Amino acid sequence: EVDLEERLCELDLRSDSDVPDVPPPTDSTPEILKKALSGLSARWKNWWIRGILTLAMISGFFLIIYMGSFMLMLLVLSIQVKCYHEIITIGYRVYHSYDLPWFRSLSWYFLLCVNYFFYGETVADYFATFVQRREQLQFLIRYHRFISFALYLTGFCMFVLSLVKKHYRLQFYMFAWTHVTLLITVTQSHLVIQNLFEGMIWFLVPISSVICNDITAYIFGFFFGRTPLIKLSPKKTWEGFIGGFFSTVVFGFIFSYFLAQYQYFVCPVEYNSETNRFVTECEPSELFQMKKYSVPLLLQAVLGWETVNMYPFQMHSFALSIFASLIGPFGGFFASGFKRAFKIKDFADTIPGHGGIMDRFDCQYLMATFVHVYITSFIRGPNPSKLLKQLLILQPEQQLSVYKTLKSHLVEKGILQPSLRG
Repeated sequence: EVDLEERLCELDLRSDSDVPDVPPPTDSTPEILKKALSGLSARWKNWWIRGILTLAMISGFFLIIYMGSFMLMLLVLSIQVKCYHEIITIGYRVYHSYDLPWFRSLSWYFLLCVNYFFYGETVADYFATFVQRREQLQFLIRYHRFISFALYLTGFCMFVLSLVKKHYRLQFYMFAWTHVTLLITVTQSHLVIQNLFEGMIWFLVPISSVICNDITAYIFGFFFGRTPLIKLSPKKTWEGFIGGFFSTVVFGFIFSYFLAQYQYFVCPVEYNSETNRFVTECEPSELFQMKKYSVPLLLQAVLGWETVNMYPFQMHSFALSIFASLIGPFGGFFASGFKRAFKIKDFADTIPGHGGIMDRFDCQYLMATFVHVYITSFIRGPNPSKLLKQLLILQPEQQLSVYKTLKSHLVEKGILQPSLRG
């Protein structure tokens, strides 16, 4: 027993270079594609496989957009769970020789706890009138944070009880692994859904900009790439990076113009408790109303225009596109460094030619945080509809107090006459 503990302690202290290799992913390419592309070189075969699967994924994405906001939320949740699974599986494979007690069970338990907390916050925030009509939900929402903390505390205690003598350091490594994975996946996916509630355009433009940058950078790099960009990702080139940047900015500007014309995309997503449906109907804000802008003198000579009509949101699309093409790729570089550290090519083999789901969404999580910060810093203002929902769930005496305070304030402002009776 002493010898076993010493051996485990030695394994616990081994260097990065001694990290066991993760088994290589299998080739999940459909046989029909393999046969059709059998005569091509590996480079062109990968080109066609990636292209065909990309078109298939984009088509599926458009279909889900057509199905509405609720399906988009389910898509985000599904991607979150799959990304979490891929990262946790790498940890399990790398350290499977240690036979850590409860590692997988606790990892999924913590995922459940964190999702319960974040989605409970969303329900309390956006579904107040729905919750008010159901007594069971009122209890869960009232004590939501206490319940969430109790659930997490249970998992924390289970982890402490699972600690094995002479094996502590590795178990704390994996505890940190789980929590960092939760931070990367669950927190960011929650922000994606928050962005979606602001209006589908805040969901579609950022995500599409990242997709556009990935595709165009790959195309420019494939055909014109000569100059390596970063050692972490040898296939990335300056030609692809620059080509992707300009393509993404142009795409974001045009795509924003198209979406800004429709209420379905620009109105905040709200839940209608009477119809039990998500609705996107509103009077579009100033961001989505056409305005006339003066063209800078330097560009007037080139374009021949003195003024141009455009939506104010298109100006914001520049910020989103620039971030997606200049900073977004660093999410991919981070993922490349992570994979190199654990001697793997892809996170999984879910999508032929692309790797795992995490390989395709490594830049999206960084983008989600930026969009949320951007909205809260520069866009979001007081929301009368949200405030009204909160007022409706107050007690009658509290509502009356708010009414009297508001009336007194309006009288002082001269908006209401003092003699007005309520």
